[in-house]
Amino acid sequence: MEKVPMTAPGYRALDDQLKQLKSVERPAVISAISEAREHGDLSENAEYHAAKERQGWIEGQIAEIEDRMSRAQVIDVSKLSGDQVKFGATVTVVDEDTEEEARYQIVGEHEADVKQGRISITSPLSRAMISKEVGDVVEVNTPGGVKAYEILKVEWI
Repeated sequence: MEKVPMTAPGYRALDDQLKQLKSVERPAVISAISEAREHGDLSENAEYHAAKERQGWIEGQIAEIEDRMSRAQVIDVSKLSGDQVKFGATVTVVDEDTEEEARYQIVGEHEADVKQGRISITSPLSRAMISKEVGDVVEVNTPGGVKAYEILKVEWI
């Protein structure tokens, strides 16, 4: 069983999502199903079929989150340090063509959100930066061609 690396906030977010599904979403859909049953003939009852479909989706989400949490390898980023880029590092890079700076934290797949500055450990940019240090230049294949980034700073926040 493959471990899934994630930060402590990422694990808490998964746990919150699981609690929401189990304590709010699941009871609501069960109530909707019983209410739809009262409307009579189930073969032509759109509300019933929609609620059953929603129930299936919720149960699937619960199973997926529980699986991910059971395989979680929670990494406390505050206890990490060093000059090399690793999981959890917050890295400041500069695009060598445009001189644009960007700052990314390397996180688990489900935690990634580029708008929030979090990129997945499996992303091409993360894979290129792993084990590199300040001053190193990494090249990343993008749909628009090869991009070069210089690593300006490695932080552990």
